[in-house]
Amino acid sequence: MGEAPPVKDHLLISYGSKLPHWLLEETQAKFPEAEVSVIQLPNFAPIPAEIARKATLLVTFSNLPAPEDASKIKIIHSFSAGLDHLLAHPIIKDTTIPLTSSSGIHGPPIAEWTIMNWLVASRRFIDTHNNQQKHLWQRDENIMETVHDQVGKKVGILGYGSIGRQIGRVASALGMQVHAYTASPRPTPASRIDHGYIVPGTGDHDGTIPVSWHHGTDKASIHEFLSLGLDHLVIALPLTPQTTRLLGAEEFEILSRGVPSSRPRPYLTNISRGKVLDQAALVAALKGGVLSGAALDVADPEPLPADDPLWEAPNVQISPHVSSAGREYMPRSLDILKVNLGRLERGEKLLNVLQRGRGY
Repeated sequence: MGEAPPVKDHLLISYGSKLPHWLLEETQAKFPEAEVSVIQLPNFAPIPAEIARKATLLVTFSNLPAPEDASKIKIIHSFSAGLDHLLAHPIIKDTTIPLTSSSGIHGPPIAEWTIMNWLVASRRFIDTHNNQQKHLWQRDENIMETVHDQVGKKVGILGYGSIGRQIGRVASALGMQVHAYTASPRPTPASRIDHGYIVPGTGDHDGTIPVSWHHGTDKASIHEFLSLGLDHLVIALPLTPQTTRLLGAEEFEILSRGVPSSRPRPYLTNISRGKVLDQAALVAALKGGVLSGAALDVADPEPLPADDPLWEAPNVQISPHVSSAGREYMPRSLDILKVNLGRLERGEKLLNVLQRGRGY
């Protein structure tokens, strides 16, 4: 008798809405040896037992099966970069099934969102756009004094991970000086290498783009970094007890004092979490001219209430937590799963795997 054919993997994708046809076709092309199925469930709804028991690979945002229904599952991959919303689930607490994240795929869209907002502000695009809507050809006589480019500007990136590195790459291409900040020290070239998932052609794998590296978790270290004379401050930190309300009125004043009066006040960009900032202090800093403007993809709370003062703060650009969105998002997330399946077969360490004892 001949050998039995190998059992195909059953890749189950749980998603909150119907997957576009092109994405399903692309997924099947990425995993030609697997049977691919899709289930549409509300956020955090459990995966039904009869469906979960067939799966060997699971990809999801927030839907998980009961542990007793996951005996065949070899790996659970999350479309999210953060895994904190899954940590209390029994399948995480009571099994050893590897759980991996999509960390590393967000850099390209978020970097483009960041640079877009800088240019919208520095080139006064809103004024031009408004005039276009009015069919008005109008040149401001003060335009030579009120617009500027980014060459030579200093950008400080609080949190030089995969997102920060791609922002650094694009900022450097514009002729800017990049200053990196990390929690732990990175004193050697080897310590500055990015060992996570990198979208090909992006990021700063070797960590050679920044003109200076800084580190620390205490206020004094943060204040020293903010005193560098930064034209831009980008916040790309995870939300932890240590980073909650990390930046407030004192920090905004220190940031502003570091910049000579001949230059515009610093511009703040937050693509991390709203609670990293004291939002009331941010509004005051914008109204008082301590900061020249802000680009915010996050707020506290979310959704931001219609009557929140942040909406009316001067020179603020707000988007509803969509800076990482794009049609490339899910295919890139599945690329990480594909890489990890190869590592799993070879017995190698997985990318972005949850360390259960650490919670990340």
